Amino acid sequence: MSNDFAGATTKDVLEYAAQQNVRFLRLQFTDILGVNKNVEVPASQFEKALKGDILFDGSSIQGFVRIEESDMLLSPDLSTFRIFPWGDPEQRVARVICDISMPDGLPFEGDPRRVLKRQIAHAAELGYAMNAGMEAEFFVFKRGDRGEPTTATHDVGGYFDLAPADLGEDARRAIVAALEQMGFEVEAAHHEVAHGQHEIDFRYADALTTADNIATFRFVVKYVAQQFGLLASFMPKPVFGQSGSGMHAHQSLFRGKENAFWDPGARWELSTVALHYIGGLLRHARGFCAITNPLVNSYKRLVPGFEAPVNVAWSMRNRSPLIRVPARRGAGTRVEVRMPDPSANPYLALAVMLAAGLDGLVTEADHREPVDTNIFEMSYREKRRLRIDDLPHDLNEACDELEKDNTILDALGEHVASNFLHAKRQEWHDYITQVTEWELENYLLKY
Repeated sequence: MSNDFAGATTKDVLEYAAQQNVRFLRLQFTDILGVNKNVEVPASQFEKALKGDILFDGSSIQGFVRIEESDMLLSPDLSTFRIFPWGDPEQRVARVICDISMPDGLPFEGDPRRVLKRQIAHAAELGYAMNAGMEAEFFVFKRGDRGEPTTATHDVGGYFDLAPADLGEDARRAIVAALEQMGFEVEAAHHEVAHGQHEIDFRYADALTTADNIATFRFVVKYVAQQFGLLASFMPKPVFGQSGSGMHAHQSLFRGKENAFWDPGARWELSTVALHYIGGLLRHARGFCAITNPLVNSYKRLVPGFEAPVNVAWSMRNRSPLIRVPARRGAGTRVEVRMPDPSANPYLALAVMLAAGLDGLVTEADHREPVDTNIFEMSYREKRRLRIDDLPHDLNEACDELEKDNTILDALGEHVASNFLHAKRQEWHDYITQVTEWELENYLLKY
């Protein structure tokens, strides 16, 4: 199956779909919170859909529009056309990723994909293109007798374990096979640190393709796991006492074919572009944390003792800081931001990190010195001396920091920022008004 639709026309896609017995087409997009949405059309509507003439009710989508302005258009990116590698070969299903437009054809400012496109355009104005790779970890759990979700793991495997400890190996192989049939170049798949935790790494790409890939990846993982009677979850911290799931974001800037982060004659072989980019990430990390770590549950992963970062610092030798610079140089020179988790909207997450890095370039932000000792073991005074801040401790604090960071707010745009903050403030309110099992266990008899 060909997966190269770069430069494809509507006629090309229609002819290929007919040859491959495609009978249904899913027009895919994400809401502001990163949840995959789609409108499915039959073959009789393919031409209309691929020309961008399909309307949907935007008022039913989280954070999109008010009821009085509900009609919106789906504008397909034909290069993203892919056929799902499962189901009836005579009744195949394909998908194409869409941008969202208003009925008059103007771009919808609340479309997360367009938020990322704006930052990509900003980078291009400065002479750069962003390449990114995101490593989205996930858990695979058993289902109960009635198919209900549980957090009972299917194995007791650990990092890089092999079968028989990793009983999810067959499911993981099936996920890899499905991804490869959809055009992913999978580089590695392995068991992660926690029981039932996995990671599948695919080749880096330009920022927009990477975000599209993560949106598709999450859908494929959950679908294939379901076929094995299992539940796949990208919840950041589903099991107390176990490591949570991250979505480490590797990123670099290129000028043409040259990696702008590499300077073979510089200290650490890192260019001033790389160092200022790191400085921008450090400056705005607290401000964009609500976007890269958007759930109440996200902050139960960002705690000491489980390899997740809790401090705003960078390093080349250890994994406790927020940003790590892997050892590879040359074309592979990059920075790895370790705070994001896989519940984040990939379009918004990459957009705010790119915006932070570009702000660092424009303002020549101070990169500070790398921290090559374990920050978890430092005293408070030592961290203050090295200007090492903490990341926000909960979603409410993260929202406060976002509201104060004009660079990140501008990158999101007023519509996305206000609707995101409204949703997250409500999520926090709903959470803190709950009475939990922990409270009952600790307080009911004592008081």
